[in-house]
Amino acid sequence: MKSPSCFILMLILLQLMTPGTAPCTLDSIVATKIKEALTGLELNPSPTRKMSCISIKNSGRLSSCPAGMVVTGCACGYGCGSWDIRGETTCHCQCSTIDWTTARCCHLT
Repeated sequence: MKSPSCFILMLILLQLMTPGTAPCTLDSIVATKIKEALTGLELNPSPTRKMSCISIKNSGRLSSCPAGMVVTGCACGYGCGSWDIRGETTCHCQCSTIDWTTARCCHLT
């Protein structure tokens, strides 16, 4: 009597261990976790959010963005290509002679 019952138990265990028959495979768990993580990110494209940008031009070496906006690029007069961004809101042209500085300022709307 022990042989048939052990044989049936072994068949049941083998059936449960067969790949692809488990309701939650490792691949499906990983895929679910990745989807959950991506939906929680702010980087998901949203049709209601758009980037709005303006250019602010000032004489001299500095040009700053209005409150709530950040610098995304700078341009300098006299063909100067050396500039840096200070504090995320101000363009600073580094050449010795500068007549104007433009800051490209953007924010999400």
